[in-house]
Amino acid sequence: MGGGERNFVPQVAARSIACYHPELSTLNLDEEAMSDLILHVTDDSFENEVLKADRPVLVDYWAEWCGPCKMIAPILDEVAKEYDGKLKIAKLNIDQNEQTPPKFGIRGIPTLMLFKDGQVAATKVGALSKSQLTAFIDSQL
Repeated sequence: MGGGERNFVPQVAARSIACYHPELSTLNLDEEAMSDLILHVTDDSFENEVLKADRPVLVDYWAEWCGPCKMIAPILDEVAKEYDGKLKIAKLNIDQNEQTPPKFGIRGIPTLMLFKDGQVAATKVGALSKSQLTAFIDSQL
């Protein structure tokens, strides 16, 4: 997306941010494991999987190089299990899917956008703790 080369270590950046969110400081930031309950959507599948979904969908707009995005991944995994059947959780990689983010005004990541009945119901930008994320979701369900 940018121009020059950067020496960016996502785990270091994530740990730096975690000091401001005590709930995030215990996460395993080196693990890439993800729940089977989290759907990976693309520009091509976004309409069917998100906009035409039969229940609310929380979309995480993220990128591989984004430390805070990696930080919230395990939280999204936990939340996907806890809200299974009530809420779909989807992830859209902004670097691999460049058409969808501009349609929804994505300017920073991570951006969490809750869709209900094909419409954006609420948006949060930045890394959230689990309690912040569940409060955000609960306020919209």
